[in-house]
Parts: sequence; C-alpha cells; structure tokens
Amino acid sequence: MPRIRSGSLLISQPFLGDPNFERTVVLICSHSDDEGSFGLVLNRPASLQLGDVLELPGGDALPLARLPLGLGGPVQPDTLHYVHRRANLPNAVALGQDIYWGGDFRQLMEELQTDPSPTEDVRMYVGYSGWTAGQLAEEVKENVWIVHPNAAGKVFTLDNDAFWQSILREKGGRFRMLSNYPTDPRLN
Repeated sequence: MPRIRSGSLLISQPFLGDPNFERTVVLICSHSDDEGSFGLVLNRPASLQLGDVLELPGGDALPLARLPLGLGGPVQPDTLHYVHRRANLPNAVALGQDIYWGGDFRQLMEELQTDPSPTEDVRMYVGYSGWTAGQLAEEVKENVWIVHPNAAGKVFTLDNDAFWQSILREKGGRFRMLSNYPTDPRLN
C-alpha cells in the first residue's frame, strides 16, 4: 500500500458511491497519522469566480475577479483555500514538484492584481476535504482510494473535466481499465 503524504493524489474508486467524492481527485495538503488529513478536491468546479466571494480592489475589471473557483470538499464551504507555483510566497507549504499550498494571502492578492493570467499558476477552492486521525489510512486499506504518491505537479497539467479519467489512464495497467468504468454500470 503506498504511503499517504502531503503532495499525494487520492483518486476515488469508480464505484465509491459517495456524491461528495464520486470520480474525484484529491490533493493531500497535510497528512499526519496523529492529527488526520487535509485535502482539496481538484476536479469539481464551482459556479463561482473569485470576484463573487471577495471584494477586490479594482473590482470585476481585473482578470483576478474571473479566477474560477473549485469545490475543495464538503467541509466548511465558506472558506477559501489555494494551491500555487509561487515559491517566494511567505508561509507557503511545499507539496513537491514546485507546488505550494497556502501562504501569505495578502501578498498573493497583491501579486495577482497585476497578473494578466492568474490561472496559470494559482488554483482556488471553497471548502476542503478532511479526515480524522487514522480515517484516511483505513479508507485506503478498504480500497476506497487509489494513492498516487508525489503527484502534486498534476494540479496544473490535466484538464479538470477529464482529470479523474486522465490520471487513471496515465497510471496505466489495471488503472487504465478503471478509467472506462461507466458512471452507472446498469446502463451497459
């Protein structure tokens, strides 16, 4: 069983049955056997943009206002979380492969106000996914999740619409077969 750690991706099994995580890919941002796990669903777009949830100096005219938000998970949907490729952002947590989680939000917003294409290196999410101590390890043992270790760099490389299927195909072997599993097997 692959070890769960920050920077790993969790790929839901096709037969999961939980609407919060069906056909999702979750980036693990923090994992501790004693404290639990924190992650962000990468492939669930929200029908919101950053300008819908934050009052930005410069308003809706900024490209930043149109930054699409994802649904990071079912926990605390009134919170905002972000991953990025900005190594210079103070207090950001390195996840591997030049991907970072969090950091100085005020500085990030200042930098992004002049950025013509903020989606190139920043992804933002409302809510998060969380597991208590031992819960995620148990779910992995029960074959709920496929662990893809050290894969944080995939955040910016795969299309959100086909992320789940693409990551399984990329893993190859039996995972490639799972990528074609129908949403509803009864319709086959």
